[in-house]
Amino acid sequence: MQSNSLIESDRNHLIHPVSAYRAHEARGATILTGGQGMYLTDSEGHRLIDAFAGLWCVNIGYGQESVVAAATEQMRRLPYATGYFSYASEPTIRLAERLADLSPPGLNRVYFTLGGSDAIDSAIRFITHYFNATGRPTKKHMIALDKGYHGSSSSGAGMTGLPVFHRQFDVPYFWQHHIPAPYPYRSPVGDDPQAIIDLSIAQLRAKVEELGVDNVAAFFAEPVQGSAGVIVPPRGWLKAIEATCRELGILLVVDEVITGFGRTGPLFACETEGVSPDLMTVAKGLTAGYAPMGAVLMREEIYAGIADGPDNHLPIGHGFTYSGHPVSAAVGLEVLNLYLQGGILANGQRRIPQMQAGLQTLVDHPLVGNVRTAGMLAGIELVRDKQTKERFDPATGIADRLARTGYANGIIFRAFADGTIGLAPALSCSEDEMDILVARLRKTLDDVLDDADVRQALA
Repeated sequence: MQSNSLIESDRNHLIHPVSAYRAHEARGATILTGGQGMYLTDSEGHRLIDAFAGLWCVNIGYGQESVVAAATEQMRRLPYATGYFSYASEPTIRLAERLADLSPPGLNRVYFTLGGSDAIDSAIRFITHYFNATGRPTKKHMIALDKGYHGSSSSGAGMTGLPVFHRQFDVPYFWQHHIPAPYPYRSPVGDDPQAIIDLSIAQLRAKVEELGVDNVAAFFAEPVQGSAGVIVPPRGWLKAIEATCRELGILLVVDEVITGFGRTGPLFACETEGVSPDLMTVAKGLTAGYAPMGAVLMREEIYAGIADGPDNHLPIGHGFTYSGHPVSAAVGLEVLNLYLQGGILANGQRRIPQMQAGLQTLVDHPLVGNVRTAGMLAGIELVRDKQTKERFDPATGIADRLARTGYANGIIFRAFADGTIGLAPALSCSEDEMDILVARLRKTLDDVLDDADVRQALA
């Protein structure tokens, strides 16, 4: 009865993110009641292996007592400290220092946010202020990738390249632009890595030329496009983008909200190609989802351009009540400790070959068109025709079928609307748990294939 009461209360009061409101009301919420390691439990007693780490974020798994202890101790000692009026707290300072030490070279300044969306929003504000303060007020236009995800704030939603975040919200704004994603499985130049890189660079150059180089401020990119269905660009793409941005005099913003903190193997995906962006946004794995927190890391010259601008005796008018929250910072410090001293980062790196090998066994499945991985990130794109790469008709409801069937088989993953399965298991995943994950995923594909209308839709 308690579960039914909560579901009814949810219907009547709680607005869920990125959902069809009436469809959600009709379906009703699945209420999660507990988590331990790789597993979640719901109010009906189902035990589910979480192959998506919450929302790309619970990298250390559920139930890490040292994180709970760090948060509890900080709450007792100092539950809140404002960053306004030159106040600060020790965990916030320590975490900023730690991030500056661990991040790609040059990113020495840290501004804390509550998550990824407001980190992007903050980056946009800092970039705008920087160019105004340094006497280049025409540099207002910003470019990102089609299918990219940069949050759903008022500004960030326009940088996001997914139509669902634009519809009825009057974005993108006139200063926000997109170029095609470097999407090897569906690239017009085939799957040759260098051809894909060359095309992407040419498209960025063409967009900058169209807008005028003196009018372009920045290019935003994820090292792997997570919410696009885990699109993995060819190795060398991000390095080529960095070189092009430097040549054109535009800032490079690397969005590591999903890819940061070991998700692709190294602590930051930028490390794979030795890229040092002008600004980098992080969140999710920063606190492993145990408390809200994100950050913008910036190069010293960006900070100095803002700090030393006209009227520099006046405050820079950007700030949040909960920026650098001491409890979140204490959580972040302990999560970093678990990654680096606690062995979770190394464990995730050991699991990468196992996950890749397991998913490769699915390539020949009748539903699977493409399997792509980047560390402990993976996308499995389903198609109705392997030769033409044609997707299933939306009327088939393939995403809903996948999610429902996965739940029945005791596995949670991201079922994208286009029929792609997104995976992001915790870095703490054991060898046995990875085997279970792959087995349950295969059974889910087999069960969906057994649906008569799915079989009928196959070429």
